[in-house]
Amino acid sequence: MRTKVYFVRHAESIYMEGAERSRGISGQGKADARRVCEILIQEAIDCVMSSPYERAVQTVQELAAERGQEILLLEDMRERRIGDFPDGKFTEAKQRVFGDFRFSYPNGESSCTAQKRAVDVLLAILKDYRGQGIVIGTHGDIMTLMMNYFDDSYGFDFWKSTTMPDIYRLEFDEAALLTVTRMWS
Repeated sequence: MRTKVYFVRHAESIYMEGAERSRGISGQGKADARRVCEILIQEAIDCVMSSPYERAVQTVQELAAERGQEILLLEDMRERRIGDFPDGKFTEAKQRVFGDFRFSYPNGESSCTAQKRAVDVLLAILKDYRGQGIVIGTHGDIMTLMMNYFDDSYGFDFWKSTTMPDIYRLEFDEAALLTVTRMWS
């Protein structure tokens, strides 16, 4: 019995210092969230879950509303905190934490730590929702780290190639990843 997990990376969000949890999606993000709904409304979705961060919730909110479903918030699916890295070096900082899974910047979270907390939740979902279709509103780093757990070809280059929003359908047999299909274009 296959379980389908639809990772929905959040739509465009305007960065605001100190508003990591509360910043929502932009006007373009709202239009893209509508398109996310149009793409996924045809799928057999049994439940909608999300990181508690507003931008992730808003990206899957219309889909949940169309399906008459509540969004289950998953605290441990929150985005990884990158920490305090040198000014203007965001991409280099991301490359470093993906390149060395044990490294973390001050006040940040290593890839290893972030991956473990999110994968523990994902493995529980695969067990508890076996054979169902699950949408998870998520973020670029944490999505990549979860996918990397099952296939180490998902790393920095994959993260860099993703868009806001983005949709990936992962099919599992128990906890074995069978296929990954990008649904956003």
